[in-house]
Amino acid sequence: MTGRRLRVLIAKVGLDGHDVGARVVARGLLDAGMEVIYTGLRRTPEQIARAAIEEDVDWIGISLLSGAHRILVPRIRKLLDESGAGDIRLIVGGIIPQEDVPELEAVGVARVFLSGTPIAEIVEFLKQTRTDAQNA
Repeated sequence: MTGRRLRVLIAKVGLDGHDVGARVVARGLLDAGMEVIYTGLRRTPEQIARAAIEEDVDWIGISLLSGAHRILVPRIRKLLDESGAGDIRLIVGGIIPQEDVPELEAVGVARVFLSGTPIAEIVEFLKQTRTDAQNA
């Protein structure tokens, strides 16, 4: 990751047809100097994992409102791991019940950003995580 901008794939998975939040986050990450790829609506876990690998991203940001996060997010993590892309990290945001956060973290989500999280907090988390990895 050293020497290049953070690359983030913003993804909408499943049948959820609302992407305003995903586009707002994508714009905020772009404004913070990151490279952002947006998948568009209604992607499968397979499409998202494949796009992340092809785009050589550092992070996937998954936006969910549909309530299918407990099924779709672990599937994406599994596909990445099975493809040898276990270094691609996941963040999740959207309408996620607080009680589901530990379950998502247990399957490898680095952080869950609940609805209403300021963009600056997401940017800071990604930048700080990169700094921590470089200093490790």
